[in-house]
Amino acid sequence: MQRTIIERILTSFRHIAVAGISAKPDRPSYQVARYMMEHGYTIYPVNPTVKEVLGLRCYPSLSLMPPEIRGKIEIVNIFRKAEDVPPIVDEAISIGAKVIWMQSGISNMEAAGKAREAGLLVIENRCIAVEHQSRYH
Repeated sequence: MQRTIIERILTSFRHIAVAGISAKPDRPSYQVARYMMEHGYTIYPVNPTVKEVLGLRCYPSLSLMPPEIRGKIEIVNIFRKAEDVPPIVDEAISIGAKVIWMQSGISNMEAAGKAREAGLLVIENRCIAVEHQSRYH
């Protein structure tokens, strides 16, 4: 079941907001975002402490993105501690995102339930780049 959902996400959605992205090339969030960009996905960095990542403007939060950008976000890929996930999910719901993707090691049952109730697909504790590599390489 989850494999089918992951396949659907990776083939149907191309616009990814990366919440908690780092500007440091050695960090997983940077590496995953770069990998997804290299494979045709559009990345929107989100981190209030960073101005630019991968040559892209970095936004302080999903809700502070310009409306024309917010409306494009399909996947919200989260690189934050589990306890930091609920407000990101709230913002993802409010901007009309389709997917919440919590990276490896990140899971928040309450936030995941809220996202599902709002109609979003939810993946927890998995790396989007690893899932992409396992299917397309």
